[in-house]
Amino acid sequence: MDITSLQAAYTAGHLSPKEVIESVYDRIATEGLRPVWISVVPREQAVARAEALMRTDSASLPLYGIPFAVKDNIDVADMVTSAACPAYSYMAAESATVVSKLEAAGAILIGKTNMDQFATGLVGTRTPYGTCSSVFNAEYISGGSSAGSAVAVANGSVTFSLGTDTAGSGRVPAMFNNIIGLKPTRGVVSTHGVVPACRTLDCVSIFAETALDASMVLRVVSGLDANDPYSREAGVGSGATPWSGAKSFRFGVPYGEQLQFFGDPYNGSLYQSTIDALVTLGGEPVAVDLAPFLGAAQLLYKGPWVAERYAAISTFIQDHVTDMDATVASIIAGGAKYSAVDAFEAAYQLAAFRQATTSTWNSIDVLVLPTAPRTYTIEQIHESPIERNSHLGYYTNFVNLLDLAAVAVPAGIRADGLPFGVSIIGRAFSEQGLLPLADRLHRALTTHLGGSSRELSMVPVLRNPTVPHACLLMAVVGAHLSGQPFNWQLTQRGGRLLRRCKTSSDYRFYALRNTIPAKPGLVRTPGYVGPGIDVEVWSLPANTVGTFVDGVPQPLSIGTLELDDGSLVKGFLVEPCAVEDAIEITHLGGWRQYLATLTGTEG
Repeated sequence: MDITSLQAAYTAGHLSPKEVIESVYDRIATEGLRPVWISVVPREQAVARAEALMRTDSASLPLYGIPFAVKDNIDVADMVTSAACPAYSYMAAESATVVSKLEAAGAILIGKTNMDQFATGLVGTRTPYGTCSSVFNAEYISGGSSAGSAVAVANGSVTFSLGTDTAGSGRVPAMFNNIIGLKPTRGVVSTHGVVPACRTLDCVSIFAETALDASMVLRVVSGLDANDPYSREAGVGSGATPWSGAKSFRFGVPYGEQLQFFGDPYNGSLYQSTIDALVTLGGEPVAVDLAPFLGAAQLLYKGPWVAERYAAISTFIQDHVTDMDATVASIIAGGAKYSAVDAFEAAYQLAAFRQATTSTWNSIDVLVLPTAPRTYTIEQIHESPIERNSHLGYYTNFVNLLDLAAVAVPAGIRADGLPFGVSIIGRAFSEQGLLPLADRLHRALTTHLGGSSRELSMVPVLRNPTVPHACLLMAVVGAHLSGQPFNWQLTQRGGRLLRRCKTSSDYRFYALRNTIPAKPGLVRTPGYVGPGIDVEVWSLPANTVGTFVDGVPQPLSIGTLELDDGSLVKGFLVEPCAVEDAIEITHLGGWRQYLATLTGTEG
């Protein structure tokens, strides 16, 4: 059950955390640990945790009583971490930062889930603990490496789970199991206490039934961690999504020849349906060149980043290669051949690819791609484990290398009954802006949650915030209006028009004299009752507001305006002295109406 619904049931007294936890363990006892779970918290310990929570103030805990699971490369105090390799196993002395944050927020850990060994794979078959399969068809792979974490959410065992994502492991399993897979920006969620795959690229990912759940979990687990040298926080305006909440947005789609499905007969038409749905939601498709993205992706497994996987377990692999999955061992052992020169040369290539993508991001707000080109049966993966695994990463492998954020979204059920999914990809730190769009698209394309019969329409919507992520609202009344001479000062800074409305009634409006181009002045007069003045409310990335304000000439200024709905935004005002010889045009209700009196047509 999703977080909001479960907590509503707690508040109403229909369920208690203890009852929920008991039911989870009853299910595990019936179905068995394998292949979803590698280990679980002792039942009595989890129940005691639930009982202790029931004696606390639930309102102070954002994840009160919510059951969750973690991938078995994430440390939990006094539990074994195996990374799906028994010979590697160790008892963790302390929990990973992310686990500690979740438990402090009231979430209840159930256990640790199955995975591709050492997080090396997108298939979910590279493990000695049994192969997870899609909840829609046992013959098909679940996706990996975060296989068990995705399945545990899709089959309803837990409300959310943690995976990790270096090459797509937090997204591919989400597609194959019809759930949300959030891969945050690198460093937003601490990886302290996580067994590294590629330490410079690794992310902790979140699986959930809905974008709202993923957003709620992200707010709990994100934040700077002094114990993680790769932890970081967004600067002012970083990852701004001024387009969220606007009537339109631009989404990138690949040139035709770069759109690849590796022979799959269904996913192409479902991807086109996704494009059509996005257009209905206000999106404008923009064809983009994926070449630099795909070029970066090639570096992940065909370049020296494999050496980073080797560095993570170099001592272990030298002594225990025969204890490892053969495919995983061959991939990681191959990292030993790269030199420091190779690493620097690849770094130069990656920098070039990043620079080449800049023009793409200047023309789009998000990139929308199939999460994976196709799926495979478990048998097909065994026939060609490396090649077919590489197919699955076609659209995912570049995301961490290029420092992007992504949300995998369910996007329909194929004719053969398997799910399809797409990923909404944005710039670094944009994840909280991507999630509301993911929720809208999810609802446009699917009807049910995960592998259940529960209807998506019955759970709460994740709405766009009043102020788009990392932005500030700016109301304009004159020369900055759409089509007017200074509108470029907004658009050049990435500003987007959110809405047209009026000020409250206590504003007077003037045409100023001796201004080129002509400009109006807005003055608040408490107690005055006028018609309200037409304004446009624009969303500006917060880091561009300073330069915008710096360009505002005297006698104009930026102050706080009250709108007709009572909300307050920043906007243009004028010094009272400037209206002494100005022409009052309040009765006209707006600048365009005034211009129309001068030209005979509304400007």
